Amino acid sequence: MSQWERLMQLHPAYTQQLHDLYDKEALPMDVRHYLSAWIESQQWVRAANDYDVAMVLFQVLLENLDIQYSRFVQEDSFLMQHNFRRYKQNFQKYQENPCLLALNFCWYLDKEKTILETAELAAQVQVLEVEQGVFETSTQCDIDHKMSSLKTEVQYIEHATMCLEEQQDEFDFKYKTFKMEETMPGQSGNPHEAKLQSLINKLNDSRKNTLFGLKELLEKAEHLIGLVNNERVQWQRRQQKHCIGAPLPVCLDQLEKWFTCVAESLFQVREFLSKLEELAGKISYEKDPIKALKPSLQLMTEKLLTDLLKSSFVVETQPTMPQGKGPLVLRTGVQFFVKTRLLVKFPDLNHSMKVNVSMDREAPQIKRYRHFNVLGTTSKALNMSESKKGGMVADFRHLNLREQKGGGGKGATDISLSVTEELHFIYFNTLFEFKGMSVELQATSLPVVIISNASQQQSAWASVLWFNMLSQDTKDLMFFASSPAANWPQFGEMLSWQFLSATQRGLNETQLEMIANRLFGKQPNYDICNVAWPTFSKENSPDTFWVWFDSIVVMVKAHLEKFWRDGLIMGFISKSKEKALLKKKQRGTFLLRFSESVIGGITCSWVENNATGDPSVKTIQPFTKDDLTQIPLQEIIRHFLILKDVPQNPLLYLYPDTPRDEAFGKYYADNSGIDSPYLRYIKTRLVFVLKGDTLEPVSNITPDVVEDDVAVQPVDSFEHHDINLSWDPMFSDSDIILGDDPMYPSTSNHFFDSEISLDGPVHTSL
Repeated sequence: MSQWERLMQLHPAYTQQLHDLYDKEALPMDVRHYLSAWIESQQWVRAANDYDVAMVLFQVLLENLDIQYSRFVQEDSFLMQHNFRRYKQNFQKYQENPCLLALNFCWYLDKEKTILETAELAAQVQVLEVEQGVFETSTQCDIDHKMSSLKTEVQYIEHATMCLEEQQDEFDFKYKTFKMEETMPGQSGNPHEAKLQSLINKLNDSRKNTLFGLKELLEKAEHLIGLVNNERVQWQRRQQKHCIGAPLPVCLDQLEKWFTCVAESLFQVREFLSKLEELAGKISYEKDPIKALKPSLQLMTEKLLTDLLKSSFVVETQPTMPQGKGPLVLRTGVQFFVKTRLLVKFPDLNHSMKVNVSMDREAPQIKRYRHFNVLGTTSKALNMSESKKGGMVADFRHLNLREQKGGGGKGATDISLSVTEELHFIYFNTLFEFKGMSVELQATSLPVVIISNASQQQSAWASVLWFNMLSQDTKDLMFFASSPAANWPQFGEMLSWQFLSATQRGLNETQLEMIANRLFGKQPNYDICNVAWPTFSKENSPDTFWVWFDSIVVMVKAHLEKFWRDGLIMGFISKSKEKALLKKKQRGTFLLRFSESVIGGITCSWVENNATGDPSVKTIQPFTKDDLTQIPLQEIIRHFLILKDVPQNPLLYLYPDTPRDEAFGKYYADNSGIDSPYLRYIKTRLVFVLKGDTLEPVSNITPDVVEDDVAVQPVDSFEHHDINLSWDPMFSDSDIILGDDPMYPSTSNHFFDSEISLDGPVHTSL
């Protein structure tokens, strides 16, 4: 299936993104649609860098437009004839610069891929939610059973009420008949008095039984409301953790089913009580149980229903910026979205309840605490059309914040909080009105952190992580005034979630142990260790623990996700553990780990035999995301050479013993071995050069610091010299092969435009 056909099958939420993409004249959607097969089969990346190829594609494009125009003439489609004639005229402007046309096509095709990837990821998440939703805990099964029992009880009371009405009608008829017979001539006394007394006694018993049944029903409903509210609280806690990366189910469909079931039952109870009041109005007597018991049952019903409704209004999707790192971090002047949901689903209320947004109604009295206004579409109706499964939602997509002038007040305390420790609420209010019931509802977001500059994003996300990891009181705006410490198990779990949410692979016990060792030193039991808030995100600023860890996550997500997910990167391992592992392996065994000193760096270490035949471990200076942007990791590993006498790649086996090309081969630009498309764009070969002789000082390569628990003795000079990235000319001008595979178009531009540096200067031979 072509890319365009896949786009045509997307959910309307994503086809809207496609409409937004093609609202410009650079590439009309009509042209993209009718020429889709031809467009997707061309080498636009190559054409963007090759004038001759671009000119050929430009001319073929005009010919295709003429062909399509002719078809519309035959089909007598006047409007499309007009459009395609205009499109051809517009494309004539690329006559002088066809490479720009090719570049535009590249841009549009890349944007389409992004939309597809986003839609496919959302579909995978939905499937995961469905799979998780199928699994029910024993508590959920128990609630389902009780819900079924409640429905049965409601049906029983409904039947009892109908029988009571029939019984009362029978009593009313017989009572009137007996009274008429008493007034007839020749009748003396009251021969039917005993029968009437028997009928009134039966009616009284039926009324009592019905009322007692209603009381039992309400008690069951009260118990169920307690269980359902507990499930809602647990859902909110799961949502907190889900916001910071935990793979927990946060689907509300089951809760909606339960809330709606109880609400429907309580509204039916109200109808039963109204019916009883109507019956009592027709026939009443001394010590009538309806008059005695109905008021208390009415109050109980109204209270239960009010409590249920107030609990049923929730924030389904927490405030999130589309381009943010995660939810609950908002930036002034930047749009964010948030979704509320009413878990009591009554179709009759569709589009009738308005939800209004506001902020900081209960702002704490802290010095310089800021205040904000919510701008944008701040009022929307709860409706069933904006939810995939028909839930009652109000989906706010275009909100933003503006700080109030002079908003930072004097405050009543001397507490000083940084901008990224300052917490704020967003409030959502609506009025529930149904069948004479009127209740004001309010939902509150989890605390959000509001920033004014993108540079504060990383620190703000740290605050969101810390709060939602530790705080179960979601109303605690003063949390960071005296933030508690985190124990290692919950802290390590949170760190693992960051990798899991970014790459679909978390941290194993060995990797977590290395991080714990970095934080606490060697300990017999890390589970009793605690991490304080300053240790996490404030000490050693700007290079805090969080900055170090998050920079690694960012680098892995951007450049190493596939390697990390496939388990090719050992990642978090100490230098001493690294040496202990490698020295037991054959020559050429290597591993990849994250740097402990370079922020957002990854390095490669391998084992060699020195002049005496003993194993020694060498480590190259770490690569950062800037380096990996220009040179993919698999190409570095594939073409890693150290020139001394004979060039030879020292990286032979990925730890523990997987041949290099077997581990990384599927990621290579091609499978031919030497001339990958990556290298075809440049006229040189990537190598790592060993510079100097034995007299040069040690610089980039990292020698063993400790070996077998003793200081390292002087070893062969080869171990102590710089390894620098350079370029070794491999081809003559006649040997140059122009790349025809667009696998690395952006990389080629880097090489032609500027020099890059990883360990040392990099020179291009053009």
